[in-house]
Amino acid sequence: MDRSQVRLIVGIVGNIIALYLFLSPIPTFRKIVKHKSVQAFRPDLYLATLMNCTMWLFYGLPLVHPHSLLLVTINGAGVLITLTFCTIFFIFSPWSCRKKMIIVLILEALVIATLVAVTLTLSHTHHARSMLVGILCSIFNIIMYASPLTIMTTVIRTKSVKYMPICISIGNLLNGTIWVVYAALEFDPFIMIPNAVGAVSGMIQIGLYAKYNKTTNWDDDESPNEIDMPASASNA
Repeated sequence: MDRSQVRLIVGIVGNIIALYLFLSPIPTFRKIVKHKSVQAFRPDLYLATLMNCTMWLFYGLPLVHPHSLLLVTINGAGVLITLTFCTIFFIFSPWSCRKKMIIVLILEALVIATLVAVTLTLSHTHHARSMLVGILCSIFNIIMYASPLTIMTTVIRTKSVKYMPICISIGNLLNGTIWVVYAALEFDPFIMIPNAVGAVSGMIQIGLYAKYNKTTNWDDDESPNEIDMPASASNA
């Protein structure tokens, strides 16, 4: 088995894990639909994920970074899934929240359109296009992976891991690790660096879970699986 075949297998495994992470907010949206209200949940994570997936989808296109079918498929799926979540959130939100979502979506569309225009008009080689789009994708992906820092701070302050579901933490660790391996097999720093950050973030979350699990009060009515915890799926 040569390196390209190994990389393909690793990428498929990465896509499966990433798909799990994309679908992980389903319990939250079941709760929203059931109560016909977004309650205290916020759309920020889903809007950011939509932007992130769209940028990586563009990065994986043949015009920018050829031979990246796995990136296109998983981030294409991510765009569709996140659009569905955003639509549900929009339907059950008050008008004030809807206005903010519309503004953010318009801004995201303008940013993506500008990125596409600049990339295709000013960069005339695959290397130059991959460099420009890859740097921007990596920066945004690192920000996404850093988003659970607020949750980790809450865990340390309250000595409770109820608001940090372990399945998401494990998923982030596995997801980041598998995409680091994928990037190492055919060196791609734009995939490797943000996912290394994601793997470290997941590892820290698991460490916090191990430390504070015994001090957590699990008797409250609210289920941890229904908490809207930021989770960064691999968008390599």
